[in-house]
Amino acid sequence: MTPKQLAISLAAQAGAVLRENIGYYGTDKAENKRPFDYVTEIDRACEQLIINSILDHFPDHEILSEESGRNTNKNEHCWIIDPLDGTTNFIHGYPHSAVSIALLQDGQIVLGVVYDPFRDEMFYAERGQGAYLNNNRIHVSPLNQISHCLIATGFPFRHKELLDQYWKVLSAIFIAVSGIRRTGSAALDLAYVACGRFDGFWELRLSPWDIAAGALLIEEAGGKISDFEGQANHVWVGDVVASNGMIHEFILTQVKKVFPLNP
Repeated sequence: MTPKQLAISLAAQAGAVLRENIGYYGTDKAENKRPFDYVTEIDRACEQLIINSILDHFPDHEILSEESGRNTNKNEHCWIIDPLDGTTNFIHGYPHSAVSIALLQDGQIVLGVVYDPFRDEMFYAERGQGAYLNNNRIHVSPLNQISHCLIATGFPFRHKELLDQYWKVLSAIFIAVSGIRRTGSAALDLAYVACGRFDGFWELRLSPWDIAAGALLIEEAGGKISDFEGQANHVWVGDVVASNGMIHEFILTQVKKVFPLNP
């Protein structure tokens, strides 16, 4: 089984578990990892399913995952996993969550899979091979007029001390575009940029497992993704601007005014 076949199969298996359990694990059954940030038994079960199978097929590969941390062999291959992106949506029964799986080779993302089990939408990309949604090639949107664009974002819920700065960026972008959406799943936001549903996206203080798979989807769909300095360090810095490429500088300019330097 190739890495792509394995990642797609595991995303589908974990997604089936999510479909069967959405809403069952309410906030009273969810563990509070940190303020406003939850994890359920389902997160851990799906993650273990994915990790066990990857290591069965590729025992010398490294794993970087949200709940289990890093299993470091200093190998040239590293899988980056989020078994449930959008946990707060999930525990409230709001059907907008995803499984995200990416593979790094020598520090470069070479495979990305984002699966929405509630719409049965499988997004995937291999470096140099294009991006796909359920076997159909996808591309970023062609819009270049800011006033026509639909932009996605995510609130800095783990860093509410940054809200005043965040609102400044939100206000500047909001008055210029057609609309702004906040969905609660960064992985799906990035996938939606890749398939043209959103024209752009920005968020700060994300983790590698929120970004890695979606980043490759956007690149392979013809879009652009960067950190707030316009550099390609977004996966590890966590401050992200993504777009169809044509409106990238507009979003980047707004965030740079308020967040001129990465922490």
